[in-house]
Amino acid sequence: MDTRKTALTAGISLLIMALAAFFSYGFAHGNLVVQGDGHATFDNIRSSGVLFKAEILGWLIILICDIVVAWALYLFLKPIHPSLSLLGAWLRLIYAVILAMALLNLIMVSLLSDGKAFVAPVFAISQIQAQAMLFLETFESAWSMGLIFFGGHLLIVGYLAIKSNGIPKVIGILLLMAAIGYMAIHLCKTLLPEYSGLIRILEAVFMAPMIAGELGFGLWLLFRGKKVSTEAGHPSPYRESAS
Repeated sequence: MDTRKTALTAGISLLIMALAAFFSYGFAHGNLVVQGDGHATFDNIRSSGVLFKAEILGWLIILICDIVVAWALYLFLKPIHPSLSLLGAWLRLIYAVILAMALLNLIMVSLLSDGKAFVAPVFAISQIQAQAMLFLETFESAWSMGLIFFGGHLLIVGYLAIKSNGIPKVIGILLLMAAIGYMAIHLCKTLLPEYSGLIRILEAVFMAPMIAGELGFGLWLLFRGKKVSTEAGHPSPYRESAS
């Protein structure tokens, strides 16, 4: 597959993933899950079962897009540095595997809310609510751990973007800042969850580059990336790497 096709594939996948993430995490998850209140959360999910299932579907779309993006960016960035581009792809695939395992927890919550999961007859509704909340917290914890690897992926992509001749340097800088943000925030959430104030500060500082970095790269790949090889006037739009 040539540079233009890989750029188009990566750009479309990144934009689909951004829309799916906005719906699944920003809208559905944010409206259904009440932190620290298992009763309200379980009632929300039971009364809005279609929305919760749509959230799970959105996460599955994100998962598929992550796999496609890992492959497409590997091919697109390979001329810059084959080994680093491959490492970046593997880091994103590791994140995708962790996300896939985390999604099993949401499926269990859906089964519990539908009354299809096996629970002992003696379980009171409060115990089922607590079990559902545990699955939700496990999902969020596992996903957060996976985002550390995702940050590592962005670190490599940002470095390769800066190293290239064709990709705007501002995109590379935003990707590097986003990488630092993902790794710092989710290392703190994983290792230092009690420092909630620090986590909120990090989220406020890095929120803009985390959104703009990959979204901006996706837009550039979609509208400009596919033209880079023709504009450069030679087969590769990149500076040769001293690998």
